[in-house]
Amino acid sequence: MRAAAIAFLAGILAVQQLAALPSFYWTLLLVPALVLSLWHPRWLLLTFFIGGAGWATWRADLILQDHLAPALEGRDVVVEGYVADLPQPTEYGTRFAFDVMRARVDDAPASVPTHIRLSADSNIAVRAGEAWRLTVRLKRPHGLRNPGGFDYEAFLFRNRLRATGYVRSAPPPARIDAASALYDIHRLRDRLGRRMRAILGDNDYSGLIVALVNGDGSGIADTQWETLRRTGTLHLVAISGLHISLIAGVFFWLVRHAWSLPGVTVLRLPAQFAGALGGLIAAVAYAALAGFVIPTQRALIMLTVAMGAVLLRRRMPPSQLLAVALLCVLLFDPFAVMASGFWLSFAAVAVIIYVVHDARAAWSLWRKLGYLQLAIAIGMVPLTLWLFQRVSLVAPFANLVAVPTFDLLVVPLTLLGALGVGIGWESVAAFLFLLAGVLLDALWQLLERMSSIDYAQWAQHRPPGWAIVCGLFGIAILLAPRGWPGRAIGFVWLLPMFVVRPPAPLADEVWFTVLDVGQGLAAVVRTQHHVLVFDSGARWSARSDAGRSVVVPYLRANGIARVDTLLISHGDNDHAGGAASVMADLPVTKVVSGALNVTGEACRAGMRWRWDEVDFAVLNPVDAPDRRNDASCVLHVRSRHGGILLPADIEKAGERSLLRRVRDRLPSTILVAPHHGSQTSSSAEFIDAVQPAHVVFPIGYRNRYRHPHLAVRERYRARGIRQYDSANGGAITFFLRADGIDVSEFRARHRRYWHAPAAP
Repeated sequence: MRAAAIAFLAGILAVQQLAALPSFYWTLLLVPALVLSLWHPRWLLLTFFIGGAGWATWRADLILQDHLAPALEGRDVVVEGYVADLPQPTEYGTRFAFDVMRARVDDAPASVPTHIRLSADSNIAVRAGEAWRLTVRLKRPHGLRNPGGFDYEAFLFRNRLRATGYVRSAPPPARIDAASALYDIHRLRDRLGRRMRAILGDNDYSGLIVALVNGDGSGIADTQWETLRRTGTLHLVAISGLHISLIAGVFFWLVRHAWSLPGVTVLRLPAQFAGALGGLIAAVAYAALAGFVIPTQRALIMLTVAMGAVLLRRRMPPSQLLAVALLCVLLFDPFAVMASGFWLSFAAVAVIIYVVHDARAAWSLWRKLGYLQLAIAIGMVPLTLWLFQRVSLVAPFANLVAVPTFDLLVVPLTLLGALGVGIGWESVAAFLFLLAGVLLDALWQLLERMSSIDYAQWAQHRPPGWAIVCGLFGIAILLAPRGWPGRAIGFVWLLPMFVVRPPAPLADEVWFTVLDVGQGLAAVVRTQHHVLVFDSGARWSARSDAGRSVVVPYLRANGIARVDTLLISHGDNDHAGGAASVMADLPVTKVVSGALNVTGEACRAGMRWRWDEVDFAVLNPVDAPDRRNDASCVLHVRSRHGGILLPADIEKAGERSLLRRVRDRLPSTILVAPHHGSQTSSSAEFIDAVQPAHVVFPIGYRNRYRHPHLAVRERYRARGIRQYDSANGGAITFFLRADGIDVSEFRARHRRYWHAPAAP
């Protein structure tokens, strides 16, 4: 069973690496594989592999068929349906999942995806389970694509969200009278959360307490999330395996003993059987409070397998139980493999199973718990480096205190308080929530101290796959039972994860990347020993900006721990919005600013420097920085293998100024299109002076400015200049080397079947 589950998993993972789904007909290979397995059992592994690949292909095809027609993108669509989950407040309004029952375009029935994600401004107040008639504008799933960045399209696919969009204010949204029992759980979660927040008032930990009951983490402050992240305790605020197992275990014990008390009851049904049923029912109820989100589904399946062994009165080795749970999870949802929680859950349980055989019987309880936490922390290092490029070094110590505090005290108190809210004992609930808040406050002081330690976490680039395999082998040696010879050698096997560096430019080479930050600009120029970041993309909300979401992950993914120069061309949000995050998350040696809202050395024409045989020169502005587009910093990079011109947002007047002053220094191999390819820039005279072989348009998908303008594209096309844009190409990297210029488009190179096709 263990090998079969791994083979099934391998088949699913094989499909997940494909740029396009294969034909389902190839699964007919199952027939000869089954025949061969009758001849010899070892062929069963091939059968399970093909079965896993076929299962993933069929399920993926069903999801992809529920798509938005390109012709409906950007059009007004009237949809009727239900708010399918708890709405999430944003800086500008609300974001929520919506199940579409009916759709119309121009009074004619239309076909749109059944599950979509919408944003609305603060004028519309939606609640979970309500039915609404909305006029929306939709687009197909599309996200930013950058090395080290978050794959938003994978997130939407995994959650079956097949279109995104926003609610139009005219005609006004209308709540309609349509009830559906399918959303009763979400209505209950919404009412419970609201009543809990009213009781908690301004309690600093109200967001955490509500999240532990109904899974709504929207009230947790950014600083609290960061503390949890740095201390490796994020899992404590998710209703997932740990908390569900705790509730199931408590009810198993309570029901088993209560069932045994009369005595005669055990003659009809064994106490173990009754306890397992009670534990499962409690776990299902708790998972329902979280809305049966994907992590709770996975935890519930794993728990059902464990309890099923009790119900069926079968004794199975823990590793075999884990394999059965893995197979059941993958049969229920083959795309669970796309979630980091899937890997973390099974890896943590696998580490526990691997080390419990070596439990030191003579040790005290706290010493055993400490050893287990240390083993889990060590065992998860390769996986956390692969998934997050960071490891919390204080996690074993933080979890040693936080896990029992949460699971033995805080979670029971909050659930009892929620029960009090449900039956109307609000004074009792308030007291219980107060106790939970006091405990959290005491724990939080410890977590914040740990989080503030400089070495609280180790952050680095993502190791290559072979280094992760070496690391896993080294972990297995390190955590082997006492008496295993040469356990210290395991540290040697860990070294590749930390010492192998990503490739970097050689002397006189330039690697230039225009990042995909949507409608905005962020670019990175790398020489052999130096890094320059030109602009930082936009700030999208108080919680999110391109600097933190795109620029910093890209730099870390490439093993860059320091920025030598951060150059902000001007103060527009789409160029300067992420600057503060870059400076906060990475050391920056020097800031050159053409923006009034970013502090640094003023950007002026005439600034020059040389790095690793590569020349840098600022060509604009002549005067002090101001708010005009034509006052943008213009940077020219010259190497012996080609030149790069970054003119930011200058328009035709700025182009004419450059032509008058520095025409002879404009020729460049690569040009970032001025002002994103707007009609007010890229004049014919300017293009002829630069004479680029390549032009890049840094634009957002279906941006409201319609950049780049068709006339601008035609100007470049008429001159035979190769065109790229970040919306279709993702991050675009140019390697200027002695043997020529190589170009790599991240979206094309790392395309998967769930990614949006290129726009026409």
